[in-house]
Amino acid sequence: MPKTINVGKEKMGGGRPFILIAGPCVIENKATVFKIAEKLDDMTRRLNIPFVFKASYDKANRTSLSSYRGPGIDKGLAILKEVKKEFNVPVLTDVHCVHDVDKVAQVADIIQIPAFLCRQTDLLVKVARTGKVVNIKKGQFMAPWDMKAAVNKVTGSGNSKVVLTDRGTTFGYNNLVSDFRSLAIMRKMCPVIFDATHSVQQPGGLGDVSGGQREFVPLLARSAVAAGCDGIFMEVHTNPKKALSDGPNMLAVSRLEDLLVDLIAIDTVVKRKKCK
Repeated sequence: MPKTINVGKEKMGGGRPFILIAGPCVIENKATVFKIAEKLDDMTRRLNIPFVFKASYDKANRTSLSSYRGPGIDKGLAILKEVKKEFNVPVLTDVHCVHDVDKVAQVADIIQIPAFLCRQTDLLVKVARTGKVVNIKKGQFMAPWDMKAAVNKVTGSGNSKVVLTDRGTTFGYNNLVSDFRSLAIMRKMCPVIFDATHSVQQPGGLGDVSGGQREFVPLLARSAVAAGCDGIFMEVHTNPKKALSDGPNMLAVSRLEDLLVDLIAIDTVVKRKKCK
């Protein structure tokens, strides 16, 4: 059984109830971020779900040159720092380059390595040396067993606080498929998170932007919890159709609570059986 990892005031892994990592894809503005964070904080407190807020200050891997990337590192981290203080929750954000890492480590409880960069040795080592929890997203092009090398780059740099996130695997052009065997394989290495929203993304599927099939988010989330994952990652928005990034695969906050109730019920059965 994977060990338990402390994430701020929360814990994940080791057979504990699943943790929820959720928030908008990118920081659009302070008002929107705080509105989403408030709704998520209230919801997870009532349902007693461990919660980590996520949002990106810069999306460096957008499809188009003209796509919105975010407010930048200084403004973005300032907003995340306020969210962390106001709601007393851990925060996660991703880094795309080595020179951002030190600033991010001053705010983030979890530093995320984007899927496309999961083989970037210098980035993995730099993030590992911050001592923060490192969440490596499995590349869409990677077999689950090959993620052992990425984990070893972090642990070999002196940081045992590593988590893997599955976000689907390339399945032909502009399509991803989720193989739930991956969760069991990677969970032998460390705690495993399932990204239920990027897994329904259609990369570049709309030409100059990515598409998505958000109607399948609940199905995949339930399946991942049934497979025994340690956490669920979801990008949510008050109005996904107007979101500035990844709208087609994001879930509306208004639809989240009913899904979380289902996930709690499934998780309780699965974890109880595994403990027997």
